[in-house]
Amino acid sequence: MIIKRDFIYTPKRKKRKLHIYLPDNYYETEERYPVMYFFDGHNLFYEEDATYGKSWGLKTFLDGWGKSMIIVGMECGHEGVERLCEYSPYFVTFSNPKREKCMGEETFQWIIEEIKPIIDREYRTWPFRECTGIGGSSMGGLMALYGAVYHNRWFSKAACLSSAIGFCMQSLMKDMISSEINPDTRIYLSWGTKEASNHTYDCNVKVAEKIQEKGGNVKIDCQVGGGHCEADWEKLVPEFMYYLWETGR
Repeated sequence: MIIKRDFIYTPKRKKRKLHIYLPDNYYETEERYPVMYFFDGHNLFYEEDATYGKSWGLKTFLDGWGKSMIIVGMECGHEGVERLCEYSPYFVTFSNPKREKCMGEETFQWIIEEIKPIIDREYRTWPFRECTGIGGSSMGGLMALYGAVYHNRWFSKAACLSSAIGFCMQSLMKDMISSEINPDTRIYLSWGTKEASNHTYDCNVKVAEKIQEKGGNVKIDCQVGGGHCEADWEKLVPEFMYYLWETGR
């Protein structure tokens, strides 16, 4: 089942909708569940909610998967460059002509200090980092990677699809060097050949090498024929969910 509820994005004091997936038998058991948080939550479950009319089909996958869990999809701002700024922990100039402040770190403080405590309090979760993951695509992929690295004490798993990391590699690598990454960390990195360049490949490989150097686990996945769109990210859902959550894969 999908629950939609409004939440205040306190850095801007604006409403942001949460799209929360609960197993269909949630209210029939006392079971507790791991949680995965996703950026662009409106694109996860239903076509009618998705920005471009195509979702990740995540509900369909979860309904048929053997592992039960809770998903918290966090919707971004849709006005102007709100998404760009809310989903970047590093200064960005492209598509940001007014040079508005990038608030990626503020967004993470919002998740860690406000959203996660409420989810853990109001739903039957396993709140530990070992049972907590994060995911996203494009700028959301950058945020998921940043979260797993810079906020590794909270997130042990990250799905980073078509991550927008090329513009901020120097800052990202600096954060990776200075951060402690727990050996149980799993990070999935992907990109599609239709969106890729040699720079995309090089950036993801450098990130993967640094994660391994720091002691974490990483899987890189170049999607042949894949583009920068929900239809192709949907095809990767089984790949990253099994890798992040199934023991031994």
